[in-house]
Amino acid sequence: MKTLIRNARVLTLDAQDREYPRADILIEGSRIAAIGPGPLPGAADARVIEAAGKLAMPGLINGHFHSQANLLAGALERMGIEQAVVVGHSWGSMVALALALDHPRLVKGLVLVSGYYFPTPRTDVPFFAPPAIPVIGDVLRCTIAPLIGQLIKNSVIRKVFAPQRVPRRFSAEFPTALSLRPGQIRASLGELALMVPSAAANAPRYMDLSIPVTIMAGTADRISDPHRQSARLHETIRHSHLILLPGVGHMVHHVAPDEVVDAIEAVGKRPGLSPV
Repeated sequence: MKTLIRNARVLTLDAQDREYPRADILIEGSRIAAIGPGPLPGAADARVIEAAGKLAMPGLINGHFHSQANLLAGALERMGIEQAVVVGHSWGSMVALALALDHPRLVKGLVLVSGYYFPTPRTDVPFFAPPAIPVIGDVLRCTIAPLIGQLIKNSVIRKVFAPQRVPRRFSAEFPTALSLRPGQIRASLGELALMVPSAAANAPRYMDLSIPVTIMAGTADRISDPHRQSARLHETIRHSHLILLPGVGHMVHHVAPDEVVDAIEAVGKRPGLSPV
């Protein structure tokens, strides 16, 4: 079966970041067969989806992380910044990886802290995902979800920092009310629900990275298993540097900020791999 997405504004996400103000995308089965200004060869008998006025990003698996990476790429370009050292913490590490993979010319190196990189069973997704679901989630986000969030926030924050204590300043200044707005709940829980499929889609691409990469994690992290995630990523990206901090939990940047700063400075000084 063939499908033709016609007359869309197309951002290709290829190595050249090519963009077509008006182009077609031909899909054969589950494979993208051709992209470019129409008419495309072989598209005469395809089912047509009219996409005038729409943005199409072929090959995009997860709009949450890749869209954020594209926004960051646009911001770097507007500010005239090239070869940035990008730091990502927790699920933000997936955004940092997407930025480096989709826009390699903008990124000099990565520092990935307490990240999630490979798909694993997550028991929290079925519990937290319903408020991100259309229709029923709209009701939940505007009724009971903020109340439940208020009830569980302290235990969640303690788990994130464990085994260290929650800093007093964090407890006093964390904007709980902002984090429990309906729109924020939808964004946060939508990203949580998509972490597993996003990791599965991105994992085969990690070996394409040739820039300096430092991976940091605490050995006592209860959110992202340091051995199944960070150590495994180090084995996958063989030129990477792994730093495991004994007894430290998920919030490495709060517990060991000097080590994080040192890692950032070191990545900025290291050369990448030479092209083969």
